[in-house]
Amino acid sequence: MALFRVEPTLMDERLAKRIASKASPVPEEVASGLSWGADEHLLLGCAAAACIALTISRSPLRPASSHLLLVAAASAALPHGLKLVFDQVRPDRRTLKGHLHGIPLSGDRLDAFPSGHAVHMGALASVASVLLPRYKLPIWGVAVGLSVTRVAILAHWLSDVVVGFTIGVVLERAARRFTGYPDAYFRRALSRGRKR
Repeated sequence: MALFRVEPTLMDERLAKRIASKASPVPEEVASGLSWGADEHLLLGCAAAACIALTISRSPLRPASSHLLLVAAASAALPHGLKLVFDQVRPDRRTLKGHLHGIPLSGDRLDAFPSGHAVHMGALASVASVLLPRYKLPIWGVAVGLSVTRVAILAHWLSDVVVGFTIGVVLERAARRFTGYPDAYFRRALSRGRKR
């Protein structure tokens, strides 16, 4: 039993009822599959592989990849800690009609708050915020889209996703104080440019 119980908002409940009533198996399977794109294991693996590859190749992107790895690890750990403090029933546990229409069961019953997937995506989007718009905007779009899949499959209430995404952004911004990102990345890139 956690220390605090979080109740969904009225808007959360209305949206969940609407999703449950409009759900159908194929879109739910697609959304469920897409939501794995925000899974902590996938993100940690990709961040570790990028960090190793860029370190071996002595790329000027090494500081950015080290920052990304730290943020991925922190965003994977933090939601687990928060779920020990907060209990909230997942919306998929409050619908029979939704299950008949393809809504799957997600995770532990009381682990709705906050959405860990959204924490990961908020952190990733925040890392990308320093990039040029042609890179930043698609990354933000994918991050928001993958976060919303958690609402579509009723794994989380909308407020869980919004709070989770915000936590991810704040976490990444706090990590910058320790890693020097993006300044360390830009300093290294500028110094390389001057040497050429």
